[in-house]
Amino acid sequence: MRNRRSLTLSVFLGGLLVAMPLVAQAGGTIKGKVMYSGKPIAAKEFAFSKFPNPAFCKQNPSQKGDDTRLLKEVEVDANKGLKNAIVAVRGIKVKGFKSTPEVMAKLCEFLPFTGVLVNKGNFIVENGDADANDPKSKEGVLHNPHSFDVLGAKSSTLFNIGLAKKGDKLDKKIKMRMARKGSVLRLQCDQHEFMQAWFLPVTNGHFGRSGGDGSFEIKDVPAGKHKVLAWHPVAGNVTMEVEVKDGATVEANFDIKKKNKFKGK
Repeated sequence: MRNRRSLTLSVFLGGLLVAMPLVAQAGGTIKGKVMYSGKPIAAKEFAFSKFPNPAFCKQNPSQKGDDTRLLKEVEVDANKGLKNAIVAVRGIKVKGFKSTPEVMAKLCEFLPFTGVLVNKGNFIVENGDADANDPKSKEGVLHNPHSFDVLGAKSSTLFNIGLAKKGDKLDKKIKMRMARKGSVLRLQCDQHEFMQAWFLPVTNGHFGRSGGDGSFEIKDVPAGKHKVLAWHPVAGNVTMEVEVKDGATVEANFDIKKKNKFKGK
């Protein structure tokens, strides 16, 4: 009887050892780089003197000289790696999927510059700025996040709410009426025009954002052939088909060569 129990336990444990790797390897990984080889896109320039809180906003390191703020929309390293591109697997719709952007206004800049959202989901913006050297802004530097549903030359307001104090936060449900046609969300501060950010609608959690060298990684992607989009709001976008295998890593490198119309696919 004792030997029989030992044999039964060994068979059971052996079955677990065989089954466990199968669970751990469910899905695969997509990794690679997003490159930009198009014409150089210069940073936009804004005079601090034309906007509120110039002394405070100058604490942001992205500037030229003493009175010019730079908005570096397209950042490329020495090897043409593109920063802040969103890489997303398209065509997979996960019921009930949620992804709520949390944007911070810090030193007169919206962070992150790019992200994702879910249409008809929530969007959060928090004011992280206060100027101890300015009596009028001691409790907070006024920021006014204004979001737009953008499709080509068309745009419509989604929310437009002022955040007067440090720690003030908005949490709004958004409905992008043009999302099915390929619209994206643009965020801009009505007080400081150089504060801008962009967000791509997604329907699943299989996405990533490229780092300073253009590299990205997306884990736990279902096995199969997928269309994968590399999107940047200013540089442009490109799509390729990638085949993912369980427990394996597939390399996908994107080269954005010119600005083209995003069709939402």
